[in-house]
Amino acid sequence: MLTITFVLSSLSLLAIAAPHEREARGIRIPLSKRNNLAIDGIVDPVALNSSVADTEAKIEDGFRSFLANTGLVHPLTFLFGGGDSNSGNNTDAKRELTHRKRATSSMALQDKNNGELWQGTINVGTPAQTFTVLFDTGSSDIFLPGPNCTNAACSGHKKYRPTQSSTSQDRGRSFDLSYGSGDVQGRQYTDKVSFGSLTAPKQAVGAASAYSKNFGLSSYPPDGLVGMGYQTISRFNSPPLFQSFVAQDNTLLPVFSFKLTASNSELFLGGANSALYTGSFTYAPVTTQGYWQVTLGAVNVNSVAISSLRNVQSIIDTGTTLILAPNNQLKAFYAAIPGSKNAQRTVGDGFYTFPCSSTATVSLTFAGRSFNIDPKLFNLGRVSRNSNDCVGAVVGSSFNFWIVGDTFLQNVYTTFDLGNNRVGFAQLA
Repeated sequence: MLTITFVLSSLSLLAIAAPHEREARGIRIPLSKRNNLAIDGIVDPVALNSSVADTEAKIEDGFRSFLANTGLVHPLTFLFGGGDSNSGNNTDAKRELTHRKRATSSMALQDKNNGELWQGTINVGTPAQTFTVLFDTGSSDIFLPGPNCTNAACSGHKKYRPTQSSTSQDRGRSFDLSYGSGDVQGRQYTDKVSFGSLTAPKQAVGAASAYSKNFGLSSYPPDGLVGMGYQTISRFNSPPLFQSFVAQDNTLLPVFSFKLTASNSELFLGGANSALYTGSFTYAPVTTQGYWQVTLGAVNVNSVAISSLRNVQSIIDTGTTLILAPNNQLKAFYAAIPGSKNAQRTVGDGFYTFPCSSTATVSLTFAGRSFNIDPKLFNLGRVSRNSNDCVGAVVGSSFNFWIVGDTFLQNVYTTFDLGNNRVGFAQLA
Protein backbone atom coordinates (compact mmCIF):
# COMPACT_ATOMS: atom_id res chain seq x y z
CA MET A 1 0.00 0.00 0.00
CA LEU A 2 1.14 3.54 -0.74
CA THR A 3 2.13 5.30 2.46
CA ILE A 4 2.25 9.08 2.72
CA THR A 5 3.75 10.88 5.68
CA PHE A 6 3.39 14.59 6.36
CA VAL A 7 5.80 16.17 8.84
CA LEU A 8 4.10 18.35 11.43
CA SER A 9 7.13 20.34 12.55
CA SER A 10 5.50 22.17 15.45
CA LEU A 11 4.25 18.90 16.87
CA SER A 12 7.39 16.91 16.12
CA LEU A 13 9.29 19.16 18.50
CA LEU A 14 6.87 18.03 21.19
CA ALA A 15 7.07 14.32 20.46
CA ILE A 16 8.19 13.48 23.93
CA ALA A 17 7.43 10.67 26.34
CA ALA A 18 4.40 8.47 25.91
CA PRO A 19 1.43 9.56 28.06
CA HIS A 20 1.82 6.71 30.55
CA GLU A 21 5.52 7.50 31.01
CA ARG A 22 5.10 11.10 32.11
CA GLU A 23 2.71 12.92 34.37
CA ALA A 24 0.38 14.82 32.06
CA ARG A 25 -0.83 18.36 32.67
CA GLY A 26 -4.10 17.97 30.92
CA ILE A 27 -7.66 19.15 30.73
CA ARG A 28 -10.47 16.72 31.54
CA ILE A 29 -13.72 17.13 29.59
CA PRO A 30 -16.61 14.98 30.89
CA LEU A 31 -18.66 13.36 28.14
CA SER A 32 -22.25 12.17 28.16
CA LYS A 33 -23.68 9.36 26.06
CA ARG A 34 -26.96 8.74 24.34
CA ASN A 35 -27.72 5.37 22.74
CA ASN A 36 -30.14 5.71 19.85
CA LEU A 37 -29.82 2.61 17.68
CA ALA A 38 -32.33 0.45 19.55
CA ILE A 39 -35.57 1.03 21.39
CA ASP A 40 -36.32 -1.32 24.28
CA GLY A 41 -33.82 -3.84 22.91
CA ILE A 42 -35.29 -3.82 19.37
CA VAL A 43 -33.11 -2.39 16.60
CA ASP A 44 -34.21 0.64 14.62
CA PRO A 45 -33.37 -0.19 10.97
CA VAL A 46 -33.74 3.43 9.85
CA ALA A 47 -31.27 4.63 12.48
CA LEU A 48 -28.82 1.83 11.63
CA ASN A 49 -28.88 2.51 7.90
CA SER A 50 -28.59 6.27 8.33
CA SER A 51 -25.63 5.79 10.68
CA VAL A 52 -23.77 3.84 7.98
CA ALA A 53 -24.70 6.33 5.25
CA ASP A 54 -23.55 9.28 7.36
CA THR A 55 -20.19 7.67 8.08
CA GLU A 56 -19.56 6.79 4.44
CA ALA A 57 -20.41 10.31 3.29
CA LYS A 58 -18.19 11.85 5.96
CA ILE A 59 -15.20 9.70 5.00
CA GLU A 60 -15.63 10.44 1.29
CA ASP A 61 -15.82 14.15 2.14
CA GLY A 62 -12.44 13.78 3.85
CA PHE A 63 -11.02 12.15 0.71
CA ARG A 64 -12.06 15.19 -1.32
CA SER A 65 -10.54 17.54 1.25
CA PHE A 66 -7.28 15.56 1.25
CA LEU A 67 -7.07 15.93 -2.52
CA ALA A 68 -7.84 19.66 -2.38
CA ASN A 69 -5.34 20.32 0.42
CA THR A 70 -2.41 18.18 -0.76
CA GLY A 71 -2.92 17.67 -4.50
CA LEU A 72 -2.68 13.93 -3.82
CA VAL A 73 -5.27 11.20 -3.77
CA HIS A 74 -5.61 9.64 -0.34
CA PRO A 75 -4.30 6.05 -0.50
CA LEU A 76 -7.55 4.64 0.89
CA THR A 77 -9.38 6.15 -2.08
CA PHE A 78 -7.95 3.38 -4.23
CA LEU A 79 -9.77 0.93 -1.99
CA PHE A 80 -13.20 1.99 -3.16
CA GLY A 81 -12.66 2.06 -6.90
CA GLY A 82 -10.65 5.20 -7.58
CA GLY A 83 -7.84 4.23 -9.94
CA ASP A 84 -4.74 2.13 -9.46
CA SER A 85 -2.43 2.92 -6.57
CA ASN A 86 0.47 1.17 -8.33
CA SER A 87 0.16 2.96 -11.65
CA GLY A 88 1.66 6.25 -10.55
CA ASN A 89 -1.18 8.03 -12.35
CA ASN A 90 -3.82 9.57 -10.11
CA THR A 91 -5.91 11.08 -12.91
CA ASP A 92 -8.65 8.46 -12.77
CA ALA A 93 -8.79 8.57 -8.98
CA LYS A 94 -9.04 12.38 -8.97
CA ARG A 95 -11.84 12.25 -11.50
CA GLU A 96 -13.62 9.63 -9.40
CA LEU A 97 -13.44 11.84 -6.30
CA THR A 98 -14.61 14.90 -8.17
CA HIS A 99 -17.60 13.28 -9.84
CA ARG A 100 -18.51 10.45 -7.47
CA LYS A 101 -22.07 10.83 -6.27
CA ARG A 102 -22.23 11.50 -2.57
CA ALA A 103 -23.76 8.77 -0.48
CA THR A 104 -27.37 9.41 0.41
CA SER A 105 -30.02 7.58 2.37
CA SER A 106 -33.35 6.91 0.70
CA MET A 107 -35.09 6.43 4.05
CA ALA A 108 -36.95 9.18 5.85
CA LEU A 109 -34.81 10.43 8.72
CA GLN A 110 -37.17 12.77 10.53
CA ASP A 111 -37.47 12.04 14.21
CA LYS A 112 -35.04 9.14 13.95
CA ASN A 113 -31.89 8.59 15.96
CA ASN A 114 -28.52 8.10 14.34
CA GLY A 115 -26.19 6.51 16.83
CA GLU A 116 -24.32 6.81 20.09
CA LEU A 117 -23.27 10.39 20.69
CA TRP A 118 -20.42 11.40 22.97
CA GLN A 119 -20.82 15.07 23.71
CA GLY A 120 -19.12 17.74 25.81
CA THR A 121 -18.92 21.53 25.84
CA ILE A 122 -16.75 24.21 24.26
CA ASN A 123 -16.68 28.00 24.55
CA VAL A 124 -16.61 30.13 21.41
CA GLY A 125 -16.22 33.88 21.06
CA THR A 126 -15.83 36.93 23.31
CA PRO A 127 -17.83 36.99 25.51
CA ALA A 128 -17.94 33.21 25.51
CA GLN A 129 -20.86 31.38 23.94
CA THR A 130 -21.10 27.79 25.26
CA PHE A 131 -22.07 24.88 23.01
CA THR A 132 -22.42 21.13 23.30
CA VAL A 133 -20.46 19.29 20.61
CA LEU A 134 -19.62 15.80 19.41
CA PHE A 135 -15.87 15.06 19.42
CA ASP A 136 -15.09 13.27 16.16
CA THR A 137 -11.70 11.79 15.29
CA GLY A 138 -13.04 10.99 11.81
CA SER A 139 -13.15 14.63 10.67
CA SER A 140 -11.17 17.82 11.27
CA ASP A 141 -13.42 20.89 11.34
CA ILE A 142 -15.69 22.69 13.79
CA PHE A 143 -19.21 23.58 12.81
CA LEU A 144 -22.12 25.06 14.75
CA PRO A 145 -25.55 26.37 13.76
CA GLY A 146 -25.20 29.97 12.62
CA PRO A 147 -27.65 32.85 12.96
CA ASN A 148 -29.08 32.16 9.49
CA CYS A 149 -29.69 28.45 10.14
CA THR A 150 -33.46 28.43 9.95
CA ASN A 151 -34.31 25.02 8.50
CA ALA A 152 -36.07 22.47 10.69
CA ALA A 153 -32.89 20.59 11.62
CA CYS A 154 -31.46 23.70 13.30
CA SER A 155 -34.50 24.19 15.50
CA GLY A 156 -33.72 23.77 19.19
CA HIS A 157 -29.95 23.99 18.78
CA LYS A 158 -28.08 26.92 20.28
CA LYS A 159 -26.80 29.19 17.52
CA TYR A 160 -23.34 30.67 17.18
CA ARG A 161 -23.64 34.41 16.53
CA PRO A 162 -20.38 35.86 15.16
CA THR A 163 -21.64 39.45 15.32
CA GLN A 164 -21.96 39.11 19.10
CA SER A 165 -18.28 38.16 19.46
CA SER A 166 -15.60 40.87 19.44
CA THR A 167 -12.98 38.28 18.39
CA SER A 168 -14.80 36.85 15.35
CA GLN A 169 -13.58 37.49 11.82
CA ASP A 170 -15.24 36.49 8.56
CA ARG A 171 -12.86 34.39 6.44
CA GLY A 172 -14.76 35.27 3.31
CA ARG A 173 -15.33 31.60 2.49
CA SER A 174 -18.28 29.23 2.46
CA PHE A 175 -18.20 25.52 3.35
CA ASP A 176 -20.15 22.40 2.44
CA LEU A 177 -19.73 19.20 4.47
CA SER A 178 -21.33 15.93 3.35
CA TYR A 179 -23.43 13.56 5.44
CA GLY A 180 -25.67 10.70 4.37
CA SER A 181 -28.93 12.65 4.60
CA GLY A 182 -27.60 15.85 3.07
CA ASP A 183 -25.06 18.59 3.66
CA VAL A 184 -24.06 21.03 6.36
CA GLN A 185 -23.49 24.36 4.62
CA GLY A 186 -22.49 27.79 5.81
CA ARG A 187 -19.86 30.48 6.30
CA GLN A 188 -16.35 30.21 7.75
CA TYR A 189 -15.13 32.46 10.56
CA THR A 190 -12.19 32.58 12.92
CA ASP A 191 -12.86 33.11 16.59
CA LYS A 192 -11.58 32.37 20.06
CA VAL A 193 -12.33 28.78 21.13
CA SER A 194 -11.50 27.46 24.59
CA PHE A 195 -11.72 24.50 26.95
CA GLY A 196 -10.85 25.50 30.48
CA SER A 197 -7.38 27.08 30.41
CA LEU A 198 -6.71 26.04 26.79
CA THR A 199 -7.38 28.69 24.17
CA ALA A 200 -7.12 28.89 20.40
CA PRO A 201 -7.45 32.63 19.65
CA LYS A 202 -8.09 32.37 15.89
CA GLN A 203 -9.71 29.00 15.34
CA ALA A 204 -11.64 28.30 12.14
CA VAL A 205 -15.33 27.79 12.94
CA GLY A 206 -18.13 27.05 10.51
CA ALA A 207 -21.42 28.89 11.09
CA ALA A 208 -23.98 26.70 9.37
CA SER A 209 -26.83 28.19 7.37
CA ALA A 210 -28.36 24.74 6.82
CA TYR A 211 -28.21 21.43 8.69
CA SER A 212 -28.89 18.08 7.09
CA LYS A 213 -31.95 16.21 8.39
CA ASN A 214 -30.08 13.89 10.70
CA PHE A 215 -28.77 16.84 12.72
CA GLY A 216 -32.26 17.59 13.96
CA LEU A 217 -32.50 17.90 17.73
CA SER A 218 -34.39 14.63 18.28
CA SER A 219 -31.62 12.59 16.65
CA TYR A 220 -28.61 14.84 17.34
CA PRO A 221 -28.72 16.54 20.76
CA PRO A 222 -25.33 18.35 20.49
CA ASP A 223 -25.31 21.76 18.88
CA GLY A 224 -22.36 21.01 16.61
CA LEU A 225 -19.19 19.02 16.05
CA VAL A 226 -15.46 19.31 16.73
CA GLY A 227 -13.22 17.36 14.35
CA MET A 228 -10.02 15.87 15.79
CA GLY A 229 -8.33 14.37 12.73
CA TYR A 230 -5.38 15.82 10.80
CA GLN A 231 -5.44 19.10 8.89
CA THR A 232 -5.05 17.28 5.57
CA ILE A 233 -8.74 16.25 5.70
CA SER A 234 -10.00 19.65 6.86
CA ARG A 235 -12.53 21.18 4.47
CA PHE A 236 -11.42 24.54 5.87
CA ASN A 237 -7.74 23.57 5.34
CA SER A 238 -7.11 24.99 8.79
CA PRO A 239 -5.44 23.46 11.87
CA PRO A 240 -7.95 21.38 13.86
CA LEU A 241 -8.72 22.60 17.35
CA PHE A 242 -6.39 20.35 19.31
CA GLN A 243 -3.44 21.17 17.04
CA SER A 244 -4.19 24.85 17.66
CA PHE A 245 -4.11 24.27 21.41
CA VAL A 246 -0.72 22.55 21.16
CA ALA A 247 0.69 25.38 19.02
CA GLN A 248 -0.46 27.94 21.62
CA ASP A 249 0.71 26.09 24.75
CA ASN A 250 4.15 24.48 24.63
CA THR A 251 3.56 22.76 27.98
CA LEU A 252 0.67 20.75 26.55
CA LEU A 253 1.53 17.23 25.46
CA PRO A 254 0.42 16.64 21.83
CA VAL A 255 -1.77 13.74 22.96
CA PHE A 256 -5.47 13.38 23.66
CA SER A 257 -7.34 10.37 25.01
CA PHE A 258 -10.85 8.99 25.28
CA LYS A 259 -12.75 6.84 27.70
CA LEU A 260 -16.10 6.00 26.12
CA THR A 261 -18.24 3.94 28.46
CA ALA A 262 -21.75 4.04 29.87
CA SER A 263 -20.57 6.14 32.82
CA ASN A 264 -17.66 8.44 33.67
CA SER A 265 -16.74 9.00 30.04
CA GLU A 266 -14.25 11.72 29.24
CA LEU A 267 -11.95 13.34 26.72
CA PHE A 268 -8.55 14.16 28.19
CA LEU A 269 -6.51 16.82 26.39
CA GLY A 270 -2.76 16.80 26.97
CA GLY A 271 -2.02 13.15 27.69
CA ALA A 272 -3.91 10.30 29.31
CA ASN A 273 -5.75 10.03 32.61
CA SER A 274 -3.82 7.32 34.45
CA ALA A 275 -6.79 6.62 36.74
CA LEU A 276 -8.82 5.30 33.80
CA TYR A 277 -6.55 2.60 32.38
CA THR A 278 -4.33 -0.17 33.64
CA GLY A 279 -1.06 -1.57 32.36
CA SER A 280 0.73 -0.29 29.29
CA PHE A 281 -0.44 1.05 25.95
CA THR A 282 -0.10 -0.91 22.75
CA TYR A 283 0.65 1.50 19.90
CA ALA A 284 -0.22 1.21 16.22
CA PRO A 285 1.55 3.74 13.95
CA VAL A 286 -0.51 6.03 11.75
CA THR A 287 0.03 4.91 8.16
CA THR A 288 -1.30 8.06 6.44
CA GLN A 289 -1.81 11.34 8.26
CA GLY A 290 -5.35 12.36 7.43
CA TYR A 291 -7.63 10.11 9.39
CA TRP A 292 -6.32 8.24 12.41
CA GLN A 293 -5.49 5.37 10.07
CA VAL A 294 -3.70 2.30 11.42
CA THR A 295 -3.23 -1.32 10.44
CA LEU A 296 -5.77 -3.72 11.90
CA GLY A 297 -3.64 -6.82 12.37
CA ALA A 298 -6.41 -9.40 12.73
CA VAL A 299 -10.12 -9.90 13.29
CA ASN A 300 -10.85 -12.79 15.65
CA VAL A 301 -13.85 -14.86 16.71
CA ASN A 302 -13.38 -16.88 19.89
CA SER A 303 -9.67 -15.94 19.81
CA VAL A 304 -9.18 -17.48 16.35
CA ALA A 305 -8.01 -15.09 13.64
CA ILE A 306 -9.96 -15.14 10.38
CA SER A 307 -7.30 -15.89 7.79
CA SER A 308 -8.64 -13.51 5.13
CA LEU A 309 -8.89 -10.60 7.57
CA ARG A 310 -5.28 -9.88 8.43
CA ASN A 311 -3.31 -6.63 8.16
CA VAL A 312 -6.13 -4.55 6.73
CA GLN A 313 -6.25 -0.76 6.88
CA SER A 314 -8.60 0.84 9.38
CA ILE A 315 -9.72 4.27 10.59
CA ILE A 316 -10.19 4.82 14.33
CA ASP A 317 -13.28 7.00 14.52
CA THR A 318 -14.99 8.24 17.69
CA GLY A 319 -17.70 9.78 15.51
CA THR A 320 -18.87 6.38 14.24
CA THR A 321 -21.02 4.11 16.36
CA LEU A 322 -20.55 0.79 14.56
CA ILE A 323 -17.65 -1.12 13.05
CA LEU A 324 -17.80 -0.83 9.28
CA ALA A 325 -16.19 -3.59 7.22
CA PRO A 326 -15.93 -4.18 3.47
CA ASN A 327 -19.02 -5.90 2.14
CA ASN A 328 -16.86 -8.55 0.50
CA GLN A 329 -15.26 -9.44 3.87
CA LEU A 330 -18.43 -9.65 5.95
CA LYS A 331 -19.35 -13.14 4.79
CA ALA A 332 -16.04 -14.56 6.04
CA PHE A 333 -16.46 -12.77 9.36
CA TYR A 334 -19.99 -13.97 10.07
CA ALA A 335 -19.23 -17.47 8.80
CA ALA A 336 -17.13 -17.82 11.96
CA ILE A 337 -20.20 -17.16 14.14
CA PRO A 338 -22.54 -20.20 14.02
CA GLY A 339 -26.11 -19.41 13.05
CA SER A 340 -25.38 -16.07 11.42
CA LYS A 341 -27.61 -14.95 8.55
CA ASN A 342 -27.68 -12.16 6.00
CA ALA A 343 -30.22 -9.59 7.21
CA GLN A 344 -30.66 -7.65 3.99
CA ARG A 345 -34.43 -8.15 3.95
CA THR A 346 -35.10 -7.50 7.63
CA VAL A 347 -32.58 -4.77 8.49
CA GLY A 348 -30.79 -3.59 5.34
CA ASP A 349 -27.83 -4.11 3.05
CA GLY A 350 -24.64 -5.01 4.88
CA PHE A 351 -26.32 -6.22 8.09
CA TYR A 352 -26.14 -9.72 9.54
CA THR A 353 -27.91 -11.42 12.41
CA PHE A 354 -26.74 -14.15 14.76
CA PRO A 355 -28.58 -16.18 17.42
CA CYS A 356 -29.30 -14.01 20.44
CA SER A 357 -28.15 -16.96 22.57
CA SER A 358 -24.70 -16.97 20.93
CA THR A 359 -21.66 -16.94 23.21
CA ALA A 360 -19.18 -16.01 20.47
CA THR A 361 -16.63 -13.36 21.40
CA VAL A 362 -15.19 -10.98 18.81
CA SER A 363 -11.82 -9.29 19.23
CA LEU A 364 -9.58 -7.00 17.20
CA THR A 365 -5.79 -7.20 17.13
CA PHE A 366 -3.62 -4.10 16.88
CA ALA A 367 0.19 -4.22 16.95
CA GLY A 368 0.08 -7.87 18.06
CA ARG A 369 -2.31 -7.41 20.99
CA SER A 370 -5.96 -8.48 20.94
CA PHE A 371 -8.79 -6.62 22.65
CA ASN A 372 -12.18 -8.21 23.22
CA ILE A 373 -15.48 -6.58 22.35
CA ASP A 374 -18.08 -7.03 25.08
CA PRO A 375 -20.81 -9.32 23.64
CA LYS A 376 -23.39 -6.83 24.89
CA LEU A 377 -21.84 -4.16 22.65
CA PHE A 378 -21.52 -6.47 19.66
CA ASN A 379 -25.23 -7.30 20.01
CA LEU A 380 -27.21 -4.29 18.74
CA GLY A 381 -30.57 -5.79 19.66
CA ARG A 382 -33.27 -8.12 18.38
CA VAL A 383 -34.68 -7.81 14.89
CA SER A 384 -38.21 -7.76 16.33
CA ARG A 385 -39.79 -8.30 19.72
CA ASN A 386 -40.30 -12.06 19.41
CA SER A 387 -37.26 -12.77 17.26
CA ASN A 388 -34.41 -15.03 18.35
CA ASP A 389 -32.11 -13.23 15.90
CA CYS A 390 -29.95 -10.29 17.02
CA VAL A 391 -28.12 -7.81 14.80
CA GLY A 392 -24.31 -7.71 14.83
CA ALA A 393 -22.41 -4.45 15.22
CA VAL A 394 -19.93 -5.27 12.42
CA VAL A 395 -21.74 -4.06 9.31
CA GLY A 396 -20.95 -3.72 5.63
CA SER A 397 -19.78 -0.64 3.74
CA SER A 398 -18.81 0.23 0.19
CA PHE A 399 -15.20 0.78 1.27
CA ASN A 400 -12.49 -1.87 1.22
CA PHE A 401 -11.06 -0.83 4.57
CA TRP A 402 -12.40 -0.95 8.11
CA ILE A 403 -13.82 1.91 10.17
CA VAL A 404 -13.50 1.12 13.87
CA GLY A 405 -16.09 3.01 15.87
CA ASP A 406 -17.46 3.07 19.37
CA THR A 407 -18.54 -0.58 19.39
CA PHE A 408 -14.83 -1.32 19.84
CA LEU A 409 -13.67 1.89 21.52
CA GLN A 410 -16.00 1.40 24.48
CA ASN A 411 -13.89 -1.62 25.45
CA VAL A 412 -10.53 0.17 25.66
CA TYR A 413 -8.86 3.37 26.75
CA THR A 414 -7.66 5.05 23.55
CA THR A 415 -4.95 7.66 23.16
CA PHE A 416 -4.22 9.65 20.01
CA ASP A 417 -0.56 10.68 19.95
CA LEU A 418 0.04 13.54 17.50
CA GLY A 419 3.67 13.97 18.49
CA ASN A 420 4.53 10.40 17.48
CA ASN A 421 1.69 9.84 14.97
CA ARG A 422 0.27 6.71 16.58
CA VAL A 423 -2.86 5.40 18.29
CA GLY A 424 -2.56 3.57 21.60
CA PHE A 425 -4.94 1.14 23.29
CA ALA A 426 -4.93 0.05 26.93
CA GLN A 427 -7.20 -1.95 29.19
CA LEU A 428 -9.78 0.06 31.09
CA ALA A 429 -9.18 0.33 34.81
